[in-house]
Amino acid sequence: MVVRAAVVPAVGAPLEITGIELPDPGPGQLRVRLAAAGVCHSDLSLSNGTLSVPLPAVLGHEGAGTVTAVGEGVTEYAPGDTVVLNWAPSCGGCPACARGEVWLCAHALSGAANVHARRASDGAALHPGLNVAAFAEETVIPVSCVLPAPSGVPLTDAALLGCAVLTGYGAVHNSARVRPGETVAVFGVGGVGLAALQAARIAGASKIVAVDVSPEKEELARAAGATDYVVASDTTPRQIRALTGKQGVDVAVECVGRAVTIRAAWESTRRGGRTTVVGIGGKDQQVTFNALEIFHWGRTLTGCVYGDSDPARDLPVIGEHIRGGRFELSALVTERIALDGIPAAFENMVAGKGGRALVLF
Repeated sequence: MVVRAAVVPAVGAPLEITGIELPDPGPGQLRVRLAAAGVCHSDLSLSNGTLSVPLPAVLGHEGAGTVTAVGEGVTEYAPGDTVVLNWAPSCGGCPACARGEVWLCAHALSGAANVHARRASDGAALHPGLNVAAFAEETVIPVSCVLPAPSGVPLTDAALLGCAVLTGYGAVHNSARVRPGETVAVFGVGGVGLAALQAARIAGASKIVAVDVSPEKEELARAAGATDYVVASDTTPRQIRALTGKQGVDVAVECVGRAVTIRAAWESTRRGGRTTVVGIGGKDQQVTFNALEIFHWGRTLTGCVYGDSDPARDLPVIGEHIRGGRFELSALVTERIALDGIPAAFENMVAGKGGRALVLF
């Protein structure tokens, strides 16, 4: 079966919108017809080589759709079921999974090395990017790479649950563990940052400061829950301390992945505060601290993978927030595009424009 998909042929090469030949679902697999897929910064990182995976590959890892066929042995799902794609399935048997830290599963991305499909024009083998190859009209993936779509949530909006929402919500609730009354700063008002702002509001934060290089994102940020907005500059930490009685925030969530923003987030937290780094930066982004400041400030700096989320545990909780009107998925989306619009969405991402672009199939 031939479907259209977005393929990255090599590191730094232009994205190709082309036909690919998908196989029938094999044992333990199912076929999903995509309703929508979110354009995430991680897809750009795969395209430019910041994240290394076998290429050429079909990109896209944040999506939702409808099961159209199942392979031998699949009993959990049937054609017609609606699902959210899970790009980082846990194996259940590695040391991280045994500790309950499924977001650190040692084998989560092992499927990226598999042959997923073939380019229709020349038969070249294609890999599944981050396991699920969501930038395509349809995909064939292991049953471990899907979860039931929450009831009452539009399937197109549900696509955002697979990465932006689980990551942003999880960064606040699972990693930083924001408590009612605490103050929070979120650096980077993209899809993940907007989800983190909403999560901070749900957590009961008393002050939520959004930080971004773009003044145009203030309205987006405030709609998501920000009480204050700071245009990023060399004085950002000083501005945030001024907004918090010269103390700094209790929690800073960094959603950019650059050394300068990680450092600014660290400096924006109070003595004993917590900084959670969600953004994925390159190896050249070096962050430095001196030994005296680490002692003096007593701050905590932590990494955060996939929002430290267990999707099977967290998706139903987020679904309840959506149905209760506490979390608005559509507030993350600033652009709805066709498959051909992904390269332009990447350009907007590099330029720091907008929130989440959503591919509608």
